[in-house]
Amino acid sequence: MASTMRPLVQVARQATRSTLPTLERSTIRTLSSQNAFPALRNKTAHSAHVQTLRSNGVASQRSFSSTSLRAKARTMGQLKARNSTGPFSWKSALLFVLTGGAMIIYFRVEKERIARKRVAEMSKGVGRPKVGGPFVLKDLNGNQYTEEDLKGKYSLVYFGFTHCPDICPDELDKMAEVIDRVKEETKGENIFLPVFVTCDPVRDTPEVLRSYLQEFHSDIIGLTGTYEQVKHMCKQYRVYFSTPQNVNPGEDYLVDHSIYFYLMDPDNDFVECIGRQDTPESASQLIMQHINDWKREGKPLRKD
Repeated sequence: MASTMRPLVQVARQATRSTLPTLERSTIRTLSSQNAFPALRNKTAHSAHVQTLRSNGVASQRSFSSTSLRAKARTMGQLKARNSTGPFSWKSALLFVLTGGAMIIYFRVEKERIARKRVAEMSKGVGRPKVGGPFVLKDLNGNQYTEEDLKGKYSLVYFGFTHCPDICPDELDKMAEVIDRVKEETKGENIFLPVFVTCDPVRDTPEVLRSYLQEFHSDIIGLTGTYEQVKHMCKQYRVYFSTPQNVNPGEDYLVDHSIYFYLMDPDNDFVECIGRQDTPESASQLIMQHINDWKREGKPLRKD
């Protein structure tokens, strides 16, 4: 009985040895397949997620390189400055203001120049009495002086007399200040002639007139002549005066006359009157405006 059981036990052991490796291998395969499912699922889910991002345009924004993003990035200060100023900078605003201001000044100056030119043209228009014209007088050196000597320069002509108690001295003080102001503005170009014509030729001899005018300004040109010559020039300039024609030596009398300065251009055409209401500042400014208008038009000026 024992001998019979021994072979059966050996057969059972062999069968067990051959079966265990097979079971182990199948078990390992089962466990490996079970462990692989989560990884596969994760990989599949990741692929689906990436595909979704690409379809939504997100994958193109998530680049591994950050160089372009850094180049385009702006600091908070730059963003705030841009938001505060808008599309215009302070430089463009300043340029706009300066350009606008320059245009306003230019048009204002041009408008005033045209208005002055219109006034000057109206004063010598057809049907109006002409101010100025031919005359013959003598200067303080006894030389003949005519309207031709006034041409080529702006001239300021005043009619008065040396025995005038108050008005003529006041106006000659004004003329003296105007001379200095115009000389300073023109830098001594010698393009301005201040002229004093006496309305009292009997008492205002060249010696008396020279001494009188020196008290005001050495640049004032004194002119005198006979009664008829003075009367003719006063008529040309539309000047009123009441000097008696026939007076005895030493006789005292009063003279009444027009109180105006007559501004004449280099063509010896009348420009404007300057009256007692004008100050030296306003008078010199008006004269300089006409001088600058003449220069701006490119017209010649005599400087001798």
